[in-house]
Parts: sequence; structure tokens; C-alpha cells
Amino acid sequence: MNESPAVRDNVTTSWQDAPTRRLSAAGVQFAYRELGPNTDVPVVFLTHLAAVLDNWDPRVVDGIAAKHRVITFDNRGVGASSGSTPTTIEEMARDAVLFIRALGFDQVDLFGFSMGGMIAQVIAHEEPQLVRKLIIAGTGPAGGVGIDKVTRISYLDTARGLLTRQDPKQYLFFTRTPNGIRAGKEFLARLEERTNDRDKAITVRAFRAQLKAIHRWGLQKPANLATIHQPVLVANGESDKMVPTTNSFDLERRIPNSQLVIYPDAGHGGVFQFHQDFVQRALEFL
Repeated sequence: MNESPAVRDNVTTSWQDAPTRRLSAAGVQFAYRELGPNTDVPVVFLTHLAAVLDNWDPRVVDGIAAKHRVITFDNRGVGASSGSTPTTIEEMARDAVLFIRALGFDQVDLFGFSMGGMIAQVIAHEEPQLVRKLIIAGTGPAGGVGIDKVTRISYLDTARGLLTRQDPKQYLFFTRTPNGIRAGKEFLARLEERTNDRDKAITVRAFRAQLKAIHRWGLQKPANLATIHQPVLVANGESDKMVPTTNSFDLERRIPNSQLVIYPDAGHGGVFQFHQDFVQRALEFL
């Protein structure tokens, strides 16, 4: 097990070169990366459906890591992390808390994208003392509009990707306008910038487990989001087909101390399409 970053010196590296580390907690070997200055409150990234460490946009990671320690990790059973992938968002949240506490932190900021934003909501509700601020993007509340249809949309656009020999994220994350198509290609190219120490792809079994968890989240009764007292930044594109953008407005309306940014001519991956603006807003918020 590597020495906890909580007691190490400053970390100065780029996302492209950040080494993959291992941390053992409750029988699970978590794979993670960290970079940025040795700040007291790190920003822990919670990732999206089917994602591994290499699916984070380098511009977003490096941008936030310019001012804050950033820690990303593979969920249990995903990528290089061991164990079986949970089939509920609540279990994933408990795993994230396990990982954060094993690193030695008593308080963190969270950035959750898509499924990660669902996980972040649960952590803020169940472990309020652990979370200082939240950024949630491309996500929605339990029982949110259209979330139970993520499985169908994911499979359809995966098939479209195979037929057109394109990455499904080109369809899932971005609009089909000229701006959206260009932004998708640029995003996918950035994901390939790291060439050494690449992560393992998600397995079909883990992917299906995550889909089941998101489907269950979409069928749940609405939660009392008034219990989330932390400052929250909600972000999305105006045309999110995976987690319909109406859910972002719903989150902003129901979370007491929240603010909302909606990006024009953008979809689920709006924070990646408008990464420069998003990073600036995130740094100001944090």
C-alpha cells in the first residue's frame, strides 16, 4: 500500500503523467491517481457510467489541480480496482466514503459527473460532516425524469457507435450540431493524450451492474434534498439526452444552497465541451 497523500509532500505533476497508485481498504484494492498542491481539503472526483481513470478530461483535471489537490479513483470492481461492482448508488457511495477515509481525510470537496453526481448526493446526505462543497454535473436526483431510460439510451448509442465506427460518447455526451460534433472529437482526442500506465477498461459485468444501479436510482422515490446543506454547483448542457437537463433545474430548485450553470448547444458532456469556463467557475466556487 502506498503512503497516504495526507502525509506526503506536495504533488506536482500533470494528469498525463500522474502515477496510478493502490490503496487497500476493507479488502478492496482501490486504484487511484492524485495531483496538484498539498491542500488541506482535496477535490475527490466521482466518475460516470462505464468510466475508468482514463476517462477524465485532462483539461478539467489539470485545471482544478492548478489550485487544489485532485484525487480520482476507480470504483470497486471497475478498471484496476478489485472487488465486485455494486448494483446500487448507495453502495457505491459507501465505497467512496471507505476510500476517502482510508486516505486519512476528514473533509473533502466532491466533483461528481453523471453517475458520480448521484453518488455525491448520497454521500452529502449520509456523511454531511465529510463534505465541504459539491460540484455535480450532468446528473439528477433519485426518481429524476428519464433516468430510468439510461440503459436503453446507452445501448442504442453504443450500437450507433459500432455502426459508424465512432466512440459512443460522441453521441451520448455531445449534440449532433456542428459545435457538438467538433467538441466531441476534441474531447475524445484529449482522452488519448495519456499513453503510459493506461487503466483497464470496464468489464461487461461491471457495466451492467452500474446500469442496474442507475436504473434503480431512476425508479426511487424522490429524496429530501433539503438535507444537503453544503454549497452546491450544478452544471449541465442544455440538451442532455442521458440525464435530461430538466433534472439539473430540479436539483437547483430543491437544494437550498445551490447555483446552476447551463451551457448552450451542449449535451451531457457540457462541462467538457466548455471546459475552460467550467474550470474557472469551479475554482471560484471552491
